[in-house]
Amino acid sequence: MQIKFSDTSPANPGLIAYVVNQGSMPAAVEPVLSNGAKAARFKGRGGQFFEGFVERGDHTVRVAIAGAGDTGADATKREEALEKAGAALAAKYLTSGESEIVLDLSEAGLNAAETASVLLGLRLRSWRHDAYRTKLKDEQKVSLKSATVVGASEGAEAAWDVAAAVAEGVEFTRDLIAEPANKLYPVSFVEMCQKRFEGTGAELTVLDEDQMAELGMGALLGVGQGSTQPSRMLAIKWNGGKDGDAPIAFVGKGVTFDTGGISLKPPVGMWDMKWDMGGSGAVAGAMLALVKRKAKANIVGVVGLVENMPDGNAQRPGDIVTSMSGQTIEVLNTDAEGRLVLCDALTWTQRTFKPSRIVDLATLTGAMIIALGKEYGGMFANNDDLADELATAGKQVGDKLWRLPLGPEYDKLINSPICDMKNIGPREGGSITAAQFLQRFIENDTPWAHLDIAGMVFSDKPGRTWDKGATGYGTRLLDAFIRNTVEG
Repeated sequence: MQIKFSDTSPANPGLIAYVVNQGSMPAAVEPVLSNGAKAARFKGRGGQFFEGFVERGDHTVRVAIAGAGDTGADATKREEALEKAGAALAAKYLTSGESEIVLDLSEAGLNAAETASVLLGLRLRSWRHDAYRTKLKDEQKVSLKSATVVGASEGAEAAWDVAAAVAEGVEFTRDLIAEPANKLYPVSFVEMCQKRFEGTGAELTVLDEDQMAELGMGALLGVGQGSTQPSRMLAIKWNGGKDGDAPIAFVGKGVTFDTGGISLKPPVGMWDMKWDMGGSGAVAGAMLALVKRKAKANIVGVVGLVENMPDGNAQRPGDIVTSMSGQTIEVLNTDAEGRLVLCDALTWTQRTFKPSRIVDLATLTGAMIIALGKEYGGMFANNDDLADELATAGKQVGDKLWRLPLGPEYDKLINSPICDMKNIGPREGGSITAAQFLQRFIENDTPWAHLDIAGMVFSDKPGRTWDKGATGYGTRLLDAFIRNTVEG
């Protein structure tokens, strides 16, 4: 959606929207509308919505009123309510036949940051992935293409420029996750990133299979050896901070399709595994947001990209592989493949970029969905400060996290009798033993957090700023984390 600012309202608009705080109503709204809103029990709560039609001059105007919640709410709840106000407008009018919405904020009393929050909700909720839909009826097609903002406070346009970069990152994450696996595979993922980061100042490094083999990435390469699609490692580096400062590293699992390999998944629901690259999608989207808004930080995003398929060359349950770290792994279940991808990605990231802190993101375990449902991502960390910082950032933007334990009692469950470790533990505590596996590849006690986001990247119901489908979870979380911890 195109969003522009104007000092005056366009002539004869067909759709005008007002954002109102709880308990208030703009003077510009006719009594018939304000009385109608009252009769409909509209109170101005965050995301609450009312619509009516009035005559203004010689034409009929469609008037929308979106609630922005309580001005006295804490900052996090206020931001959520403002985003919901913008999202409510997008959800209502995206396919309404209206092509433009005039957003009149002249009486809203919103500061620049609050205005940007409303617009962020409006834009994010407007995202659709219709590339493969050829038989949409007119009433199903997206009609709302632009928004004109009038009466915005000083600094609002500049604030929106920054928020728009974040929106672009979230949209990129969603685009990647929504693509089918015959269109998105390791090589095409890299190509999409190369295209989106061209001219931004970011440095991209790509490793092919020969280069990864030379580095000893037997764990990652073992996952992809059953596929005709070659595996890749991609690093996106942004040097926006002080010269010499060690970067913060984001590492993403990028299994572009996961059949389970020889340990084949059940057919029902396997189609969902196109988004088993949700961690890498979040990393790529977050890096795009940070680069586009020229974040004052040194950051590197690394994604390990494979396709996990069963064929005559696929690795077998019981195979032993050697990771880049030199540690050996007994692969008891080829469907526990994400940790094999991540362990080599983590080792390469540490040895190549020497980061000060590491956050990895992965749709790693079904056990996490059983534990937390689809309301929280799971978090494991070896550092309390890092865990607290991530939890705070997640709360701010709605990408909620819940910390789970690590410990030697869990770690011993993945010891192997014939090599250094096995890639699965017992059924109980499956998400924890997966995290314990990854922790074995963290060197020099580097502060590290693992985010298991299996339940969060794809939703079967609308949420804060998304419809059913790809949520973009993790993108804003990482952006907020950098804002809070590096940029201040």
